[in-house]
Amino acid sequence: MLTFMPKEPGPRRRPRVLVAGLGNLLLKDDGVGVHAVRALQHGMPSGVRAIEVGTAVLDALHLIEWADRILAIDAMQADGPPGTVYRFGVDEVADQPIKASLHEVDLLATIHFLTSAHRPEIVVLGVQPETIDTGMDLSPSVQAALPRIVAAANDIVTCWRA
Repeated sequence: MLTFMPKEPGPRRRPRVLVAGLGNLLLKDDGVGVHAVRALQHGMPSGVRAIEVGTAVLDALHLIEWADRILAIDAMQADGPPGTVYRFGVDEVADQPIKASLHEVDLLATIHFLTSAHRPEIVVLGVQPETIDTGMDLSPSVQAALPRIVAAANDIVTCWRA
């Protein structure tokens, strides 16, 4: 008579995390996602990629397919004071009349290209802009919010990787 021993559970694979900086770097606060990712790129743990996606969301499709979880950082009009940081699931943008940026809409459209077997969890950190105008510098209120944005992103990544 053969006896089967239950298989020991193997080590659980940590999720692959993509931190995507969205926005147009040439339009001041619209580029806050790119500025935030630049601040995050150094010191990301293995399995986490912080990438400047900018406005080329479709060009990042291979990274979106790679990721198990995506943190998108972008400017977002939500009628709060400039520099306010919002956190929400990407599905909330689809279901709510939030004046989200076109980049989140592009991200939603891109997700539809994926098979239903691979739909990553997506969280958005939206930042209320002060100025969307020609220029590469962030407005003072959004620049002052950058450390909070980076800290929030690090907290989300740490939680996901725990």
